Amino acid sequence: MPALKRLLLTALFASLAAGTLAACDSSADPASTAGTPDAAIGDVAAGKAAIARVGCGSCHVIPGIAGAVGMVGPPLDHIGSRQFLAGMLHNTPESMVAWLRFPQHVVPGNAMPDMGLSAAEARNIAAYLETLK
Repeated sequence: MPALKRLLLTALFASLAAGTLAACDSSADPASTAGTPDAAIGDVAAGKAAIARVGCGSCHVIPGIAGAVGMVGPPLDHIGSRQFLAGMLHNTPESMVAWLRFPQHVVPGNAMPDMGLSAAEARNIAAYLETLK
């Protein structure tokens, strides 16, 4: 990837991540993260339910999600241990939330569609994916 394009994508991602984090104020819904191992990110159980509801398993193999046997996207086993997302983003909770909400803005033209996830849904899904180590 040319240096200028990478620089522009990095700036775009930073802007998206900052906006996503501002929209993810946990004080707006304190019950959504209570009692989960990844409370700073989101609710693990709600994330698991959202993954099933949204249909992420139609494209990905996802451990712990019934019927998640898709072969379009990469398998998500050990996603919580991987160093990078989409081949270029450091695997942090903030990056995962931005990627889940706006994959076409982060890496235009990639195979993952924008799913219209809310900030809360993305935080919860990120919390579940973080458990897959």
